[in-house]
Amino acid sequence: MRTFESFNFQPFILEAIKDKGFTEPTEVQEKLIPLIKKGKNVIGQSQTGSGKTHTFLLPLMDKIDGTKDEVQVLITAPSRELAAQIYQAASQIAEFSPTEIRVSNFVGGTDKQRQLDKLTSHQPHVVIGTPGRILDMMNEQALKVHTAQYFVVDEADMTLDMGFLHEVDQIAGRLPKHLQMLVFSATIPEKLRPFLLKYMENPVMEEIKSKAVISDTIENWLISTKGKDRNRLIYQLLTVGHPYLAIVFANTKQHVDEISGYLKAQGLKVAKIHGDISPRERKRVMRQVQNLEYQYVVATDLAARGIDIEGVSHVINAEIPQDLDFFIHRVGRTGRNGMSGTAITLYSPSDENSVNLIENLGVTFQPKEIKNDEIVDTYDRNRRKKREKSKDELDPTLIGLVKKSKKKIKPGYKKKIDRAISESNKQKRRQTRRQEERGARKNKKRSNS
Repeated sequence: MRTFESFNFQPFILEAIKDKGFTEPTEVQEKLIPLIKKGKNVIGQSQTGSGKTHTFLLPLMDKIDGTKDEVQVLITAPSRELAAQIYQAASQIAEFSPTEIRVSNFVGGTDKQRQLDKLTSHQPHVVIGTPGRILDMMNEQALKVHTAQYFVVDEADMTLDMGFLHEVDQIAGRLPKHLQMLVFSATIPEKLRPFLLKYMENPVMEEIKSKAVISDTIENWLISTKGKDRNRLIYQLLTVGHPYLAIVFANTKQHVDEISGYLKAQGLKVAKIHGDISPRERKRVMRQVQNLEYQYVVATDLAARGIDIEGVSHVINAEIPQDLDFFIHRVGRTGRNGMSGTAITLYSPSDENSVNLIENLGVTFQPKEIKNDEIVDTYDRNRRKKREKSKDELDPTLIGLVKKSKKKIKPGYKKKIDRAISESNKQKRRQTRRQEERGARKNKKRSNS
């Protein structure tokens, strides 16, 4: 196992690492930091929570020349929240630099004129932001990116999904031809490949596969909604389970509104996060969540990929996401940094196939239910399949008849099938008795001889 000292970082980088409490590199850091330090173009494929933000920040911040008044590093992120997270991490490292390293965050929903005014006096060394606002600043001739030596596209698949790849393409087209480009993504969709081929020369592609799909510090509970009110069930889980901080995930903005509205009506103080919330409101709500002013957050999947909320003890999947990758991202919000966590998934009978697919990923569910205001163990939903059959096994020739008997057929024909099955079982029992009687006679003869 490597240490951070083995990367030969400047002393201030090691001080910043120590201040963060990092003791040893994660797998993605161990594999990719040496490549980035060598100047290689890199495509890093790794899951959320793998430590990839510091994978690119540490070696790039190590290369910055603070004496130059020019942009040296450009980083795009698909959401304001993710950009803010990267900005905070970069600012923390910059605090330890002996020479000033200027880090700027350009995102929508902030004071554009103020940002333009600041750029007239000096350029930031590190530019972080959403593609739209960065491109806007470039079009205003205020942000001078022609000097950039390093370009990072973080969460590239999410950038594609949210429709920002066109803006990233325009930004990349105005950057110097010879620069180091780093792309990080949980997945590499086909639609992303033309962009990568267009701008990346001989990239090194590293896929960091999780040793476990979900941290072993997380308990995965599965709760059936059959015959129950889903919103009421969520309310019970939040009040009976006593979470420190819980995120409830829903698939649509409408469902987020519905769930949060119900919980508020029950007297709970709930934060709501989805794409229709204004940027200023989202920023305010996120600050309040970080300050623990809210104990409950209801959000869409945008939050699963773009927001890093510390101290999440419980995640509740109000419904199973259509894209099962999002299940992993949602559950990964809890049980971080070795802490324990609980992920609760609500399912209906129509979700059976999705539950099976999640189990095929290596997730083990514990079946639970709420009984007398307590969360208790319940029956495995597959208990009937696992239970040994008490009926006699059928001859192969009758298996087809059994299958037919389960379909809609004429009553007379069904009686014939039942009689055939019954007769087959009688014959088997007679054969068994004969064998037992023969065995008994043989034993009697041996004992008399």
